[in-house]
Amino acid sequence: MIPLLHDFTDETVLVVGGGPVGARKARTFARESRTVVVSPAFGEREFGDAELVRAAPGPGEVADWVDRLDPALVVAATSDEAVNEAVERAAREAGALVNRADRSGGRDAGSVVVPATVRDDPVVAAVATGGAAPALSKELRRRIESEIDGAGPMADLLAEIRADLKAANVDPTDRRDAVRAVVGSSAVWKALQEGLSKARQEADRIMEATDD
Repeated sequence: MIPLLHDFTDETVLVVGGGPVGARKARTFARESRTVVVSPAFGEREFGDAELVRAAPGPGEVADWVDRLDPALVVAATSDEAVNEAVERAAREAGALVNRADRSGGRDAGSVVVPATVRDDPVVAAVATGGAAPALSKELRRRIESEIDGAGPMADLLAEIRADLKAANVDPTDRRDAVRAVVGSSAVWKALQEGLSKARQEADRIMEATDD
């Protein structure tokens, strides 16, 4: 499998199954898409902003839900193998992406594997082991969490700098050198803790020194 990022804005995600796994999947996708969870029961679980529909579609009824909602992604997350098989089949026939939450890694998991993810918007870091070692994915995610703090504000700062340099018709090579100098500066990273304005001042100082 090749890792990709997919924009689910204005898309629909259908999760079939309201157990703990289905709830986790719903929370993941509901932050960006319209997410609909279909299950006969939901229990005391957090589904984020997902829409909860109380129903128990059998294998012969799953395709109707896929046709009705026209999802970009379908998640099979029930404890019933026959239903999960029907979910995968209906999704593929509809041309939708599919994730088998009851299986781990590789082709058995469907066309999509949801990795362990760390966010500091707009920065996203994801780790997957192809289902070989889920515990390793979780451990690597924990380690990345300790390193990624401040990456989101740094991304915002670099986007602002790149736009300003481009508007000033700075040569592309010089733009790249300036951005690399800023992102590699421990002083700029430290200044980010005091806000973007302070970090921009430090970044301007670094870029002036680079020009010299």
